[in-house]
Amino acid sequence: MSIKDLLVHVDQSPATATRLDAALDLGERFGAHVTALHLIAEPFMRSMAGYHLPADILKEHLRQAEAEAEQVFAQAREAAEHRGITLDARAESGSLDRLPALFARNARNADLVIVGEPNPEAGGADETLLVEAAFMDTGRPALVIPQAGAVKLPPERIMIAWDGSREAARAVHDSMPLLRLAEEVVILIVDASKLGPRFGQTPGAGIVAHLGRHEVAARIAQVQSGGSAITDLILAEAKSAGADLIVMGGYGHSRLRELMLGGVTRHMIERMTLPVLLAH
Repeated sequence: MSIKDLLVHVDQSPATATRLDAALDLGERFGAHVTALHLIAEPFMRSMAGYHLPADILKEHLRQAEAEAEQVFAQAREAAEHRGITLDARAESGSLDRLPALFARNARNADLVIVGEPNPEAGGADETLLVEAAFMDTGRPALVIPQAGAVKLPPERIMIAWDGSREAARAVHDSMPLLRLAEEVVILIVDASKLGPRFGQTPGAGIVAHLGRHEVAARIAQVQSGGSAITDLILAEAKSAGADLIVMGGYGHSRLRELMLGGVTRHMIERMTLPVLLAH
């Protein structure tokens, strides 16, 4: 079980450098191939009567966008070559609402998808939708990198947000290559008594034993939320443990419910302070 194929989302934003650094750090450690994917949104205009842009204007827009993408690719290739990493550059264009689907189609061919913390002030594609597509629509895990970047990759200390769910189990499985390299793994269980049948008499004992069979030594930390927001508690515990990465399942509830009512996954994407590996 290893990581041999990475896909990283790149664009013209300054945060691209942090995502590319993360991809190259992991690519170097695992001897993995890296693909840099740039998404180009086709322009669309609608007046009261409704019309699309003329073909010649659309063609010119795409030409300029592809030229800008090539500048990003040139920097990515140079950085990859400096580390001796094989990197492919790929651009995909489509209507704004189609970009998450285009992203997911490409990401299904990777072992791990690297995306960035959404920037609400960024133009173009909705970055939250890209993050969601990266792990919800691909069958692959997504490593979400904060805009400030990652402290240590591969991570030395990992915190697993464990609630005994299918999604959490998927995240643990998908993060196994990283877990096996870590010096310390902490399994964080919040409000174990409220999770009922998901646990036996000793919450977390099963997953600790499973990880041990994969040569991953882990310890359990149980905490009570006491009315605090779960996301804030996970982040605080991760900081206290000196974690470099949080591993967690994404969207145990429907995305619509989390959008309407809030939820741990949505809040984590919006408030993250260190890299988070999400799987569904």
